[in-house]
Amino acid sequence: MTGVWVYLLQCRDGSLYCGWTSDLERRLAAHRSGRGSRYTASRLPVSLALAQPMADRSAARREEARIKRLSRGEKLALVAAGPTAV
Repeated sequence: MTGVWVYLLQCRDGSLYCGWTSDLERRLAAHRSGRGSRYTASRLPVSLALAQPMADRSAARREEARIKRLSRGEKLALVAAGPTAV
């Protein structure tokens, strides 16, 4: 996949992890192998809950920061309403 993405992962313990990337498939593979982040490595397996294409890296970082400020309920509503890729 090309472009820039903001994504939410659902971890084994039910928690949600938010990040951004310019290569969604590579980043998901890294998370699933335990190399994506310290947070997800300890909560494997992970599944893609949401992926949103963004215009550019700056927009992706802003959206990631906005999503991280949301409550868990708001994040789950975003997942229920949003498009998912891959």
